[in-house]
Amino acid sequence: PFTLHRQSSQCAARRGEVSTPHGVFQTPVFMPVGTQATVKGMTPADLKNIGAEIILGNTYHLFIRPGCELIKEFGGLHSFMAWDRPILTDSGGFQIFSLRELARISEEGAAFKSHLDGSALFLSPENAVEVQEILGSDIMMCLDTCIPYPADLNEARRATDLTARWARRCRAAHHREKGQLLFGIVQGGMHKELRAQAVEQLQETGFDGYAMGGLSVGEPKDLMLDITEYTAALMPRDYPVYLMGVGTPADLVEGVWRGVDMFDCVMPTRNARNGMLFTSTGRVVIKNARYRKDQRPVDENCTCYTCRNFSRAYLRHLYMAHEILAATLNTIHNLHYYAGLMAGIRKALEDDCYEEFRRDFYAQKASAS
Repeated sequence: PFTLHRQSSQCAARRGEVSTPHGVFQTPVFMPVGTQATVKGMTPADLKNIGAEIILGNTYHLFIRPGCELIKEFGGLHSFMAWDRPILTDSGGFQIFSLRELARISEEGAAFKSHLDGSALFLSPENAVEVQEILGSDIMMCLDTCIPYPADLNEARRATDLTARWARRCRAAHHREKGQLLFGIVQGGMHKELRAQAVEQLQETGFDGYAMGGLSVGEPKDLMLDITEYTAALMPRDYPVYLMGVGTPADLVEGVWRGVDMFDCVMPTRNARNGMLFTSTGRVVIKNARYRKDQRPVDENCTCYTCRNFSRAYLRHLYMAHEILAATLNTIHNLHYYAGLMAGIRKALEDDCYEEFRRDFYAQKASAS
């Protein structure tokens, strides 16, 4: 499913594309997060306008509400939410990790309580795949066990081994004739020997792509980048590499440098709803009083719908008045910024000048501050 177009001569970064049942997307790519079958505040048309080629859905949340049976009646997630481009669904492993006081992990799978009504639920590797096949996502993720930070070697080893066994069960349960891709997830905490072991185990099983999980769980930034670089270098080069849940703009620039092809993060959408906007010259916190009469757009270099039409003063007014439109306009802007950053990265890789791109990215941030 992965086609490599250009390998950087300066670093591990590469330019490629991934083919799926609902079309092709270009890499490196940032995937907006649509947890509950919606990218919060955005219509599918809004997403297409900012250039989103693939979005994320969340198996755990959709499994609980509205439930797979309902989505099945609509012919899958694409028709349910009126999105005709690729969708990646995560397996629910991270949500179970986040709700660990409500969850019990065993060899069989994860028993947990619904965060909505406390009802008892169970997710095994087999039914995590079955749920995602019903959802009809283009890329499915194996059920994994995420390791907290910090974790000692024995705790991390147990979770890493369990993830590998679950991955084999996911692969065995996967009906490949539907064309859906299945990605394995490399765990191992901050222990390099476990990361290496996990890559080897997953390669033996064989997947359509390989993800790094268990990063951005509270570890220092330099450690996250070190583990990313180490793990990405071990990944099979003929498959897409996905860094899960990592996503400041600098993280994307650094992840690509280290050989990552795919990213997702709630940061641009969540920050938008909290009134924090990304710009080419740094962040704008829209509630600040200094924007009360500011007639400029959020970013004078931005061509998004929000910046073409509205002033900082108006966006501040909407935010202070708790208007729903504030979330939409802010989200359009932040996702447009992220899409533009990734387009710039892909262009730099095509021109084999990623080192210069990365240097300019930091120079622009430095001159703004």
